[in-house]
Amino acid sequence: TYSATNRQANMDLLDNGVLYVAKFNENGTGEWISLIGGQGALGQMTQAEVLINTRIAGDLVGATKMDRPEDIEWNPVNRKLYALMNNNTNRTAAQVDAVNPRSNNRFGHVIEIAENGDDPAALGFTWSIFMLCGNPADPSHGTFFAGFDPGLVSGISCPDNLTFDKRGNMWIATDGQPGTIQRNDGVYAVPTEGPDRGFVRQFLSVPVGAEVCGPEFTPENSTFFSAVQHPGEGGT
Repeated sequence: TYSATNRQANMDLLDNGVLYVAKFNENGTGEWISLIGGQGALGQMTQAEVLINTRIAGDLVGATKMDRPEDIEWNPVNRKLYALMNNNTNRTAAQVDAVNPRSNNRFGHVIEIAENGDDPAALGFTWSIFMLCGNPADPSHGTFFAGFDPGLVSGISCPDNLTFDKRGNMWIATDGQPGTIQRNDGVYAVPTEGPDRGFVRQFLSVPVGAEVCGPEFTPENSTFFSAVQHPGEGGT
């Protein structure tokens, strides 16, 4: 178990344990499937092979193939998980499913997950689409912002990194907006609860050619940090 006051005790947290992979069902439920070499569909794989070829192992046990997950973070206020799908232009119409609902998904989306019984160790969960990204002014993008009026939100694409403030608001850093909605990448703030749930607003923009990552707050939320990668890339 993680200890906030004993760093040494945390140094070997991942040396032992069981790795799980998610299966998202069409009805809004899901399950965590263990990846244990030598068992069930993984009967021909050793545990070392499972940990090296994890995506193959996930396929064998029926894990859901997702649209390029970039970050998964826990909201300390509502205790839900949020998973950012950056994009997947290779998904065809025949491969669309409930949790990855768009073919040629250039804009990405955000999934909200609640563990059964509010227990992080639960083997089941429920899920819903929190956000379908894109430019809300373009009906062809098929955007959705947790039910909030799309005419009031900032357009957002290719969600990449995520953090939460002390009130449970989501802060999303993007990577890929210039090629999808023709805007510089930036950081966006999004409430997850209350009447403003889904109200996406841009907080900052990075220079042309840059992506932004690593959004973090100091514990008291007095200072916000973000990292600007490769400004001017591809230019002169």
